[in-house]
Amino acid sequence: MTSQSVQPPPTTTLWRPTGPQELALVEAADWRAWPPRLPEQPIFYPVLNEDYAIRIARDWNVPASGVGYVTRFEVETEFLARYPVQQAGGRTILELWVPAEELDEFNRHIVGRIEVVHEFRAER
Repeated sequence: MTSQSVQPPPTTTLWRPTGPQELALVEAADWRAWPPRLPEQPIFYPVLNEDYAIRIARDWNVPASGVGYVTRFEVETEFLARYPVQQAGGRTILELWVPAEELDEFNRHIVGRIEVVHEFRAER
């Protein structure tokens, strides 16, 4: 009998800038899932590069709530193929547009935990 190691599926690294309320819901989900979208949020927007996520967390989340976080997480690459990359501005402003009603399925394809990699706070 030979033992074959099962290879995990290839993953893609995504980032998401977030504020304290959303981050608390991620923590409540054991850092494994994004919370359902609010009625006025029909799309979930993970981004494809860390620099873009930093800019949003620092320049939008901090003024809005006093703190901004950048999270990093892995999603199965094959699953992500259903979401075309959207260029939301400049060359490096790239994001995926995940419809709110698909977020539960998206969460099932996250590999490992969502982690906070940057934190920005308002200067006092």
